[in-house]
Amino acid sequence: MTATTGTDHGRDDRDGRDDRHGRDDRAELARRLPPATGFALPPGRHEHHRERLMNLIDHDTAAARERTAARERTANRGPARPRLLRPSFLAPAITLALAGVLVAGYSVRGGPDLPVRADGGAPASDRAGNAQPVALVLDRISDAAARSGEEPVGDDQFVYVRSQVQASDLTSGKLVTGPLAEREIWYAQKPGPQKKLGYIRQDGETLPINAELGDTDGTREGLHRPTYRWLAALPTDPRRLLDHLTALTPKDEGQEHAQAVFENIGHLIGETVLPPETAAALYKAAALIPGVTEAPGAVDALGRHGVGIAREDTRFSTRSEWVFDPEGLAFLGSRTFLTEDTGIGAKGTLLDAEAVLKRAVVDKGGVRPQD
Repeated sequence: MTATTGTDHGRDDRDGRDDRHGRDDRAELARRLPPATGFALPPGRHEHHRERLMNLIDHDTAAARERTAARERTANRGPARPRLLRPSFLAPAITLALAGVLVAGYSVRGGPDLPVRADGGAPASDRAGNAQPVALVLDRISDAAARSGEEPVGDDQFVYVRSQVQASDLTSGKLVTGPLAEREIWYAQKPGPQKKLGYIRQDGETLPINAELGDTDGTREGLHRPTYRWLAALPTDPRRLLDHLTALTPKDEGQEHAQAVFENIGHLIGETVLPPETAAALYKAAALIPGVTEAPGAVDALGRHGVGIAREDTRFSTRSEWVFDPEGLAFLGSRTFLTEDTGIGAKGTLLDAEAVLKRAVVDKGGVRPQD
């Protein structure tokens, strides 16, 4: 794959699009999306329930039980599985429907205690009023990451992440935002192909995370399974790092490639323990992606305000924002939402949100760190 950081800001011509075209778009979206399950993904919002269950659950010991659970969770429209398991992520399949079904609409609420508008309802031009050059902001975040003093993670250890997550379901043909849910994940760090990638705990149940579908011999470390050892081996020159991640990121017809790279970086900073040098380089690499801007007023899934970094996929009308603590510049969380009225939701409708509450390294999967 050719490494490129360019972006296509072109949009499909919407003039003359008839009902049949809209139905075709929605049918294509339905084909690509698995049904929703009860496992929340930090924002891993676009996979169908059964495929996610197959990734999350030990088929040999829990298949029958989980088929029943899947039906129950589908009825409740629970959140989806951890996004890092398939980071290309499942390149926003939801956005496949957006260009073809733009319609007039109005804002709706995205959750019980959170505004659905991730921009607080303010026009983008107003929000940009206090923006600084994004490279300066990301340089500050990079410098803070370089001083983080994170200790190396051993191959026999697990990276633990506890988060509040919120996801949307498209089963009905319209985005329905689910409630906030706490999720705990333990990511195994063993090198080489692994059939068990860790554990997930949600709704009082702890389940193993299986290898990627198709990886019969196990899933290797890499963009889909970013272990500390793999992250430490990445280039630390920002341009080389960006070129490398761009080459690793699959192209998807439903998303700008630059947006997919931006989201992949977001998943790495949100769901791993990063070597300080790698973390610093990732933020500087993000500054080189066309279309990345500061996002004043950005909030995470818990409504915590902070320093925001964002990129909008202009082709399919979605915007992803990262939020950092305004004091220490540590990563707080993220949100993704619609930027135009569409047939599946109004402008500002939430696709997913995450708030990271704790990150730690533990010696055994399924065991919480000592506070």
